[in-house]
Amino acid sequence: MPHTLAALDCGALSEWRATLIVRESACLDVADRRALDAELCGDPGDLEGMGDARVVAAARAIAYRLDPQAVVDRAANAENDRTVTIRPAPDTMTYLTALLPVAQGVSVYAALTRAADTRCDGRSRGQVMADTLVERVTGRDAAVPTPIAVNLVMSDETLLGAANTPAQLCGYGPIPAAVARTMVASAVTDQRSRATLRRLYAHPQAGALVSMESRARLFPRGLAAFIELRDQRCRTPYCDAPIRHRDHAHPWADGGPTSAHNGLGTCERCNYAKQAPGWRVSTSVDENHTHTAEFITPTGSRHRSGAPPHLPAVTVSELEVRIGIALARYAA
Repeated sequence: MPHTLAALDCGALSEWRATLIVRESACLDVADRRALDAELCGDPGDLEGMGDARVVAAARAIAYRLDPQAVVDRAANAENDRTVTIRPAPDTMTYLTALLPVAQGVSVYAALTRAADTRCDGRSRGQVMADTLVERVTGRDAAVPTPIAVNLVMSDETLLGAANTPAQLCGYGPIPAAVARTMVASAVTDQRSRATLRRLYAHPQAGALVSMESRARLFPRGLAAFIELRDQRCRTPYCDAPIRHRDHAHPWADGGPTSAHNGLGTCERCNYAKQAPGWRVSTSVDENHTHTAEFITPTGSRHRSGAPPHLPAVTVSELEVRIGIALARYAA
């Protein structure tokens, strides 16, 4: 697209607007892309004063006129990418993002704005829309504790208020001790919620969770939950996606045990990717008693990832450590 490049070079287009034009023309064949390029960017003066939305609208209109079927097919294929994602936000908040077909997305937003237009109870418009979204998705009032499994890992001292060590909220990360205690209290005091307390054994020097073993090929529910609590995120280096699979580092078919030591929490994509020829994964416990995984790629590159620390270190004897580990393995 030489005209788009020339407009970018002379400053008539920003890099982002040039990217938008390329994106809108991607569904066209080479001849039609060149025609769109010449019509939209042939005279850089025509681009003066055009913002992002106008550039997109103009490119989209030209693309549809040149090849309507290609544009329609692209829109139909895009619906296959609809999804919902979540990522952390500052101050114990989170971003919940939905990618939807335009008609459905506009309908959802219109329903939320309609609810905000009919409320006058001291909340801002955005607060009403957010609360309405929670209520309609979960079927419960936004102020009521949510009846789903939310794994919150904290020390007993933090739970009882004797310490302010941050807790770990699975799928999010560390949260302040006071916020964690508030979450526990709201779940316990509401009769419609069912809060349960599960004991986890941690290494006293490093805070690493103690392992459990199983002879089954599939990770039992308790062991799978343990791995998720330990790993928090996909253990593939640099990934950090939410855990979807509990995988054997050393394949079960090759004699790898179904154990916490050989188990890794991974996202679906990374689990499938490491099945390709040339990938090797091994696990170990380093000098700080942290569960560590080493990934060797088909090109020979080595990358390591360690399970995040969970609980603060405490001072106990080596005998007590061994007794705790033995009890945890016996209970498994």
